[in-house]
Amino acid sequence: MRTRSTELRLAAHVDRLGEEHPPIELDSVDWTVHDPAALSARFGHVLDYMARVELEVDRNVLELVAMLPDPPEVDRRFYADVWQPQEIQHGLILDELQIRLGRPPATPDLDTVSAKLRVLGVLGHLDRVQDVTRMLYYLTGMATERSAVLAYNLLHDGVVEMGETAVAETVVAPIRRQEPGHYAFYKMSAIGLAEQLAPWQRWLVRRLRQLSFAPVGANDATQRADFGDVMETLGITDDLEDFTETIARVERELLWAQADGMRVPPYVLAAFRDAAALAAERRTA
Repeated sequence: MRTRSTELRLAAHVDRLGEEHPPIELDSVDWTVHDPAALSARFGHVLDYMARVELEVDRNVLELVAMLPDPPEVDRRFYADVWQPQEIQHGLILDELQIRLGRPPATPDLDTVSAKLRVLGVLGHLDRVQDVTRMLYYLTGMATERSAVLAYNLLHDGVVEMGETAVAETVVAPIRRQEPGHYAFYKMSAIGLAEQLAPWQRWLVRRLRQLSFAPVGANDATQRADFGDVMETLGITDDLEDFTETIARVERELLWAQADGMRVPPYVLAAFRDAAALAAERRTA
């Protein structure tokens, strides 16, 4: 159970996000591209990956309903009124851009809810177990949104370098501007909940996180290789340890404070290295 002060801060944050960051309208985008072939060749697969992940929020909501049968009202307001509408528009804009570049549309999975999540949902009817599930949700959200912020920063720089200022300023920049608010919600929620967890709950969160961690949108070997290609194109693989440390810093502090000298939880770094290795292997096959 959250403290009253945490609940109020989260509610105010959700209100502010809804007021200050409405979903981005397609009509606000300047679709001017000076060299569609070059932009597609360099960043087409990045746009496709990002569009698919953003569009899959409809399935993510189904997963949330399955794994969190009785979420706090502020959580429900966040994902139903703020996060889902914003992310859907991100996906639609990115997908429209790649279609205009002559690429096929993204193919998001909007229906599949894994058996593991359904089991967590059944267990989640027990309040103390639902706290564990909620913590996993917040940790996943933090890693996802922090990855998105960093990736959009790198994409923005690359698109500007190509001279495609309309894409940079009316596609990437507005999307990038909305992601930190999502990250802040998950971070505040995780910190607030972590203070309430019993030692056995904290142990279970650590164990389940070790077993389940994956980069955003990478649900099978093909998608992990796709993610590895995105990292290679954006230059993330040049220093994976620094990148993953940035993503997992709060998670390390909340779950692994007792592990002296740990920069990155090993399962986080291993998952990103696996994606990079699968992508490299596919390129040389």
